[in-house]
Amino acid sequence: MTDAAGDDAVPTHCPYCALQCGMSLRRTADDPGVEVVERPGFPVNRGALCGKGRTAAAVLSSRVRLTGPLVRRSKDGPLEPAGWDEALGAVAAGLTAARAGHGPDAVGVFGGGGLTNEKAYALGKFARVVLGTSQIDYNGRFCMSSAAAAHQRAFGLDRGMPFPLADVARTGCVILVGSNLAETMPPALRYLTELRENGGTLIVVDPRRTRTAEQADLHLAPRPGTDLALALGLLHLVVAQGRTDEEFVRERTTGWPAARAAVMAHWPEHVERVTGVPVPQLREAVRLFCDAPTGMVLTARGPEQQSKGTDTVGAWINLTLATGRAGRPLSGYGCLTGQGNGQGGREHGQKADQLPGYRKLTDPAAREHVARVWGVAPDSLPGPGRSAYELLDALGGDVRALLLMGSNPVVSAPRAAHIEGRLRSLDFLAVADVVLSETAALADVVLPVTQWAEETGTTTSLEGRVLLRRRALTPPPGVRTDLQLLNGLAALLGHEKGFPPDPEEVFDELRRASAGGPADYSGITYRRIAAEDGVFWPCPEEGHPGTPRLFLDRFATEDGRARFVPVVHRPAAEETDAEYPVLLTTGRVVAQYQSGAQTRRVAELNEAAPGPFVELHPRLAERVGVEDGELLAVVSRRGRAVAPARVTDAIRADTVFMPFHWPGEGRANNLTNPALDPTSRMPEFKVCAVRLERAG
Repeated sequence: MTDAAGDDAVPTHCPYCALQCGMSLRRTADDPGVEVVERPGFPVNRGALCGKGRTAAAVLSSRVRLTGPLVRRSKDGPLEPAGWDEALGAVAAGLTAARAGHGPDAVGVFGGGGLTNEKAYALGKFARVVLGTSQIDYNGRFCMSSAAAAHQRAFGLDRGMPFPLADVARTGCVILVGSNLAETMPPALRYLTELRENGGTLIVVDPRRTRTAEQADLHLAPRPGTDLALALGLLHLVVAQGRTDEEFVRERTTGWPAARAAVMAHWPEHVERVTGVPVPQLREAVRLFCDAPTGMVLTARGPEQQSKGTDTVGAWINLTLATGRAGRPLSGYGCLTGQGNGQGGREHGQKADQLPGYRKLTDPAAREHVARVWGVAPDSLPGPGRSAYELLDALGGDVRALLLMGSNPVVSAPRAAHIEGRLRSLDFLAVADVVLSETAALADVVLPVTQWAEETGTTTSLEGRVLLRRRALTPPPGVRTDLQLLNGLAALLGHEKGFPPDPEEVFDELRRASAGGPADYSGITYRRIAAEDGVFWPCPEEGHPGTPRLFLDRFATEDGRARFVPVVHRPAAEETDAEYPVLLTTGRVVAQYQSGAQTRRVAELNEAAPGPFVELHPRLAERVGVEDGELLAVVSRRGRAVAPARVTDAIRADTVFMPFHWPGEGRANNLTNPALDPTSRMPEFKVCAVRLERAG
């Protein structure tokens, strides 16, 4: 492995998105003590970094991060500096009081998709063994849960991408649905560029003409909330044109007759009326996809963050199955996971219905296996709890106290003003974070924890590649790792053993807990990860090479066949009407990340993206009477947000777009709809009805 910085640099990975770009950290004499340098030897990003990655060390500075615990010594008093003994004692007392007064499920735990595998594992174990609560979930529920559910339903296993990202550049055609890769994962854009250089074609599905859509051979711009109809319309044309791969369907799938029957109700002209995508473009998309010898469909939050997200992703999976573009080299369906450890975060137990190794909490054999590793009785483990939004909505009611790690729902949750109110109504709130986020500012106790460069641990990238972040910097004296925090808190609550602070010791226990499960890490070690630039799971033993490509011989179902699931289009949970005549969709910009809690503290990133905006078409702007740069109010049934207008013809005339990185009056999630997908429990972030009002 070669590093641009030389032998003294510590190889590690970016703290932000699920691409988990390789980088190195070199020690410096200036605050924060390290600088980011390229790591060209890592095969995924080959040294390339986006602005967020390049400036990641800035958040390590003591000027912007938490350096000691904070405690609110009276309910209406300010947060004040405290020692760790006082802070942990206050947390233990707050959680104990809620349990004593209202039972174990009165205590909630809320995790994050940025936590390492070790932290996610320990947090899930802490909730179930120490607190005895079923009320645990995490913000990854807001990210790729619909894709995960569809993956499980069709293939029997969820790994975001069942093939390496490098395969994308070598396939014949990619349909990219609801992803602005150029802004959310800029170093990954090279794979789409190389795809086209290799003679492949790119189809982008997005209601906006984004920087990614501008790279496409064909851009389809459906009305938000109609991706399901679009996928069904394309599959209808595949059937009508006789382009189904009958041999693949016969030999490697089940359920096709019912799925085909459902598709036939979605003829092209009907789909054009629903989606706004012209019939000639539908036909051209089918031609490009089916003429290519191989092909992939990649989805992101666009089709997934809908109240029908599981069915929508399922329809795109059906398209890959019907055309034989799954379970074969250089073909398949993949989900572009968003958060840094969004994949690993949902595999090891911080999700409401899961145990480590992607085992089901309702499976007696899974409970028996994990309980044996944990040294507890299987029947002592609580059952499944509420999903993320349902848990947040229950705060101050059934759930009286909350321990929150690595999440900022005051900005990131749908119907955010309501969730802020629920957080304020708690008897007790403890937040562990690296900065004083908007959520941490509401807490009774704030616990300052180490960041990526100050600790060692593993993450699992969007490819299913398990990676090793290495400690390169000593944290400030008043800061502890999340594992040290859980170790100390567990001891105060009567569990002096079982929560070691050493990450490699935790990972070795995780390996045993995952052994034999769908996400089997038992053959992965820190040594192997370092030597091999990551190891793809499943990897059931140390001599196993790992599994970069899934499903080539069989799918992970009982009979080895992929399952078609019949689905039909249905409207969004909230359609436009005379009072709310415009559609809102939300997303990210290149210079900020998620709730912005960390990136909004970096001057270079704030210069590039200083605040929220409302993107709208010139015709819509004229109708409202607003000019570019003027303040515009966006109002939904749940709230109001105000931000400058950004007038552009790169968006549909019936749609406005807002990024969701900011708090305050421009908080986009004041507006979004918490309507949930019935399977994944994903909220409908991507579409809701709004009206526009001049605010200047």
